[in-house]
Amino acid sequence: MKTALTIALIVDCILLMIVILMQEGKENGLTGTLTGSADTYWSKNKGRSKDAMIKKITVFLAVLFFLLSIALSSKWIG
Repeated sequence: MKTALTIALIVDCILLMIVILMQEGKENGLTGTLTGSADTYWSKNKGRSKDAMIKKITVFLAVLFFLLSIALSSKWIG
């Protein structure tokens, strides 16, 4: 049981790192203002839905990480 939870925790950590690195920053900074890229209604909503999905996955993986960590540190798992 402990081996299975350890493997699940390692896989969760790797997936969490990948998902966090996939997220975009909140600000475009100076580059966004210099290029003058025109955001349309459709491009904003498409990006927002992708970002929302990545955020949900990140929250799920983070909660799973904490639950697996607590389960592995408990005295009931042998």
